[in-house]
Amino acid sequence: MNDFTTWDVFRNLLAAVPWTIYLSLIAFAGGAAVSLILLSLRFAFPRVAGRPVRLYVQVFQGTPLLMQLFLVYFGLALMGVQTTPLFAASLCLSVYSSAYLTETWYGCVLAVPKGQWEASSSLGLKHWQQMLLIVLPQALRLSVPPTVGLMVQIVKNTSLASIVGFVELTRASQIIANATFEPFLAYGAVALIYFVICFSISLCGRHLEKRIRI
Repeated sequence: MNDFTTWDVFRNLLAAVPWTIYLSLIAFAGGAAVSLILLSLRFAFPRVAGRPVRLYVQVFQGTPLLMQLFLVYFGLALMGVQTTPLFAASLCLSVYSSAYLTETWYGCVLAVPKGQWEASSSLGLKHWQQMLLIVLPQALRLSVPPTVGLMVQIVKNTSLASIVGFVELTRASQIIANATFEPFLAYGAVALIYFVICFSISLCGRHLEKRIRI
């Protein structure tokens, strides 16, 4: 115990922060890309793609992320597919975030007043022009708060990746707690680091919301 100082604990935890941020960025970027594709299909082909997209959202919103991690990481191994903790965590978090982003952004588009659609139609704009020039800019302003909130959730949900052996912030705190026999210090420091990251994201989101509103 005397070999580990408080600085040693924080130093080793800070070394794991980039992996948490890296995994969070992968999850958000992957989820955003999938959700944009699903939204495009949902608006372009509402009768054909509407029900499958809703089913996709309900399945991944209605099942625990931890179970999804287990199924992907161990299920792929049972099928003979070689995988890594990073790949399994990135895939599950991307799919998980895409389900929430799809429903969130879909609701933001629907929240644009109907009069905006009617006014753009009266100008003779085509459907894609209505979406690109009139509806999406307004939906973007509405989507900032829930999207930032989801980003905070993604950062916190990266802690579940420790269950499959990916060494991010939470997994690093477990290792340090076992080595130092000071779990309160290790987990307290991790809670503080998570708070700093999430609070910083919230502040950036608040600033962006004000800029877009102007």
